[in-house]
Amino acid sequence: MEFGLFVEYPSNETTTQAQIFKDSMELIEAAEESGSEGIWLAEYHFDPSRSVLSAPITVAGAVAARTKNVKIGLAVHVLPLRNPVRIAEEVATLDHLSEGRLDFGVGRAAFPRIYRGYGANYAESRERFDECLEVILRSWTGEPFSFHGKYYDYEDLSVTPTPVQKPHPPIRIGATSADTFELVGRMGYPIFINPSRVTTMMDLKPMIAEFHEARRKAGHTGQVDVGLRIPVYVAETEEKAYSEPKYSTMFQMERLVRVVKESINQEGITVGDDRRAQAERLESLTYEDVLANMVVYGTPESVVDRLQQLQEELGITQVIYEVNFGCNVPLEHQIKSVRLLNEKVAPNFK
Repeated sequence: MEFGLFVEYPSNETTTQAQIFKDSMELIEAAEESGSEGIWLAEYHFDPSRSVLSAPITVAGAVAARTKNVKIGLAVHVLPLRNPVRIAEEVATLDHLSEGRLDFGVGRAAFPRIYRGYGANYAESRERFDECLEVILRSWTGEPFSFHGKYYDYEDLSVTPTPVQKPHPPIRIGATSADTFELVGRMGYPIFINPSRVTTMMDLKPMIAEFHEARRKAGHTGQVDVGLRIPVYVAETEEKAYSEPKYSTMFQMERLVRVVKESINQEGITVGDDRRAQAERLESLTYEDVLANMVVYGTPESVVDRLQQLQEELGITQVIYEVNFGCNVPLEHQIKSVRLLNEKVAPNFK
């Protein structure tokens, strides 16, 4: 199983934007030094209280320059917000700058307010996503192409550079809502799961089964990566593992409930994505519920046990762990947790 650090460049009330960039790079460097296999960069827009990471490709270039070995992943790049040809050019350039260490995680985001900020319509996001991805893949062939879609129209383009990885960087598609698992399965790509709106990790089991079944029905064969983004916090004692991230964790739960409520009944949300019920379930959770069902906090030994259980139950092949769930864990505690995970947890899964 592969382990990678998820980084949000998180905001809080006590840190300047300049310090956020500095602290996040320090965390990334500590992750590489202690043996992390990957660094995964989030993408957020128009939420200054949450994150300053609105330009992940730019940040990924800086990460590539300051690291040597770690995989650099986008988790996930929101395709419908930008011109697909421009994305193809920038991502191929990044693949060269990182010397082929890039993983291209893509998605369409879960909340319509991001689209409103760009003057775009969330209801169009799924169709735009499909067209964007097709244009990007055609751009990377190195051959002239034309594309005439519903939203994008190109005639006789030759895009350069092409990626250093052939035929292109590994692609994985983000999944948050239940209906996305089947769609990603049909497309045949690896999946990157953000389970932020489920109340227990086991809620994912039937969704992952649906992903594999859709993949099989579509004729895709062989093994496929199933990546899970999950809060992980490792400390020397159980008491520290539970108490040190408590405030930050419950702050994040309150924020998540608020964001889900704000998105209820907004244009583009599918009927099957019942956000009112999601908000009610999340709002009812105590810290003990969160510890039992939504995060993996503990000593190295207990974290190994829990991750082995998730590996067996869900068939995950990648853990994309976040050590600052809620953006309020002190940097020194984040670094300590990353080092313990890389030195005492990850080696048990080699």
